[in-house]
Amino acid sequence: MKRFFTGILFVVTISLFVGCSTVEPWQKGNLADYTMKSDRDEIESVMMSHVQFSREASTGGEGVGGGGCGCN
Repeated sequence: MKRFFTGILFVVTISLFVGCSTVEPWQKGNLADYTMKSDRDEIESVMMSHVQFSREASTGGEGVGGGGCGCN
C-alpha cells in the first residue's frame, strides 16, 4: 500500500513540473506568428458570433467593456 501511494505521489509531482516552462525572448516571435492565431479565419469568426447570437439572444460585446447589467 505504501508503494502505491509513493507511485501516486511521484506521478502527481511529475505532472506538476511538466507545465513549468519559460518562453525565451527569441521564441516569442514564433508564438506571435499568424499561424498561431485562433481567429485567423474571418468567416469562421463571423459564423461563431452568429451562432452565439442565436443561442444567447444577444449581440455585441466583442472587445467592448461592460457587462449585461448595463453598467459601462
